[in-house]
Amino acid sequence: MYLVTGATGGLGRRVVRILRERELPVRAFVRLTSRYGELENRDAELFIGDLRQDKDIQKACQGVQYIISAHGSGGDAPALDYRANIELIDRAKANGVQHFVFISVLGAGRGYQDAPVFKAKEAVEKYLQGSGLNYTILRPSGFASNLLPLAEQFRQTGIYLLNGNPQNRTSIVSTDDLAQIAVDSPNVEGACNQILSVGGPDILRREDIPRIFGRVFNREPIIVNPPLFVFDGVRSIVELVNPEAKKGLSTLRTLLANEFFCTPEEIAHLESIYNLKLESLESFLRRYLGN
Repeated sequence: MYLVTGATGGLGRRVVRILRERELPVRAFVRLTSRYGELENRDAELFIGDLRQDKDIQKACQGVQYIISAHGSGGDAPALDYRANIELIDRAKANGVQHFVFISVLGAGRGYQDAPVFKAKEAVEKYLQGSGLNYTILRPSGFASNLLPLAEQFRQTGIYLLNGNPQNRTSIVSTDDLAQIAVDSPNVEGACNQILSVGGPDILRREDIPRIFGRVFNREPIIVNPPLFVFDGVRSIVELVNPEAKKGLSTLRTLLANEFFCTPEEIAHLESIYNLKLESLESFLRRYLGN
């Protein structure tokens, strides 16, 4: 039995889909208010609970052999990115789980102490490494599926809002590839007890993304690129009105100000371990957008 957290998210849904296509038993941890109809249709076992509640995590982990932690922070990194994963690891160890797959983030370990998500992910990585469990830690550089709503907006307007330095590099991974890698990790020898950077096959500059949109939809992009000081000004106002927004905006500021890409050597190593050919961002977008 596989336990998948974040099962209704962009990555989690794909993980559950692959597991069920392989006719493997999966327990999907979902919130009561989430949309889990697709998971039901795939005959996944639903566990309705709250990752902020240790008792729910304890119940969800009973009788599972593998855990894939694919949930996001939901704006509360200390509770979800950190505390929930620590409890999952403790329950996994207590229940004799055979392998724990943790979806971290590229950049964990760089010392981004002002970014709660990065700080929490790094702490969980260290805890998992010291737990005695078999593990795979995956550090994706960004999900291609997160660009689908932006692509649909671009389809309508031709406008792309590019925050940050347009020359900063990224290597966004196909969310389908990431899901396959997560599912395969417990059974791939080269992935056991490893931290692996996961990106797409191309190193892109941020300004390349609207150009890819332009090719997909056959229209010239209108790129709006406000400098970071504009973001900082808006951030200061928002934080003044809503102090709770500070944590999320700090992580976003870190994402905008830095580069997150995998080297060709890291991609070649990943493809070799999992015996796959990673999909480009443009191919992913064309598949989902029908162009």
